[in-house]
Amino acid sequence: MRWYESIGLPRTMLEEYWQKPEELAHYARATVDILFKFPFGAQELEGIAARSDFDLSQHERFSGKPLRVFDEELRAAWAKLEESKQKDLSKRYYDARFAYLTRTGVPAERAAEEAKEDAAGLATGNYLPHVIEPSAGVDRLILALICQAYSEDQAPDDKGKLETRVVMRFHPRVAPIKVAVFPLLKNRPELVRQARAVRDLLRPHMTVSYDEVGAIGRRYRRQDEAGTPFGVTIDFDTLGEKGPELKDTVTLRDRDTMKQARVKIDDLVGLLLEKVC
Repeated sequence: MRWYESIGLPRTMLEEYWQKPEELAHYARATVDILFKFPFGAQELEGIAARSDFDLSQHERFSGKPLRVFDEELRAAWAKLEESKQKDLSKRYYDARFAYLTRTGVPAERAAEEAKEDAAGLATGNYLPHVIEPSAGVDRLILALICQAYSEDQAPDDKGKLETRVVMRFHPRVAPIKVAVFPLLKNRPELVRQARAVRDLLRPHMTVSYDEVGAIGRRYRRQDEAGTPFGVTIDFDTLGEKGPELKDTVTLRDRDTMKQARVKIDDLVGLLLEKVC
């Protein structure tokens, strides 16, 4: 659940569904489905099954190879238990193993023998590991990310008039494009040259889009629709034309807040990597 949150799916949009006993697969002790609240209803993103020791016991049975592990901590802990507790745990383990083996088709006499051996193994620190199987669908996750990211709001255009802005608010970790680089004007070679240098500086570290076509506001909107979280604009301040104190700095724009800040070109890589990783 924390992982889903870390890529932009809030906990409020996720549900846990514990499968009922009649819904469980024959090998499962428990299965929990993680659901996402899509616009068309909650649907499964991932199933997490506690498969007991079904996988390894089956493999052990048909391959003839022992697959138990030795755990020194288990052996030492068992020796410290009171005798009554040892007997109780052994009985519970035996009963669970016997029920499981007979349910999977093992004859009762053989199941009793195997269950007894398995229970006795606890005292020596030997056991057959269980398997936890998380199974998630990539296509459903991508759809969930798109549904969660899509939004519309009002933003001023180049003339200050409010217009509807479509924004894909992807978390920076999963945004297809991490940053877009813009020269303020495409007909000023010195701006274009510096913008391309910044693009080349960032490209080894993240996916970068370069756009020099149209008004700067329109270019911002195109990147908002693509879900690009950050925009870097190279302007005349970058060239030092309005004062040496701003030379070699750029405007860094945040997609969601639309706030802009001046950042040194030398600091760009570290600052952006911290946000997108």
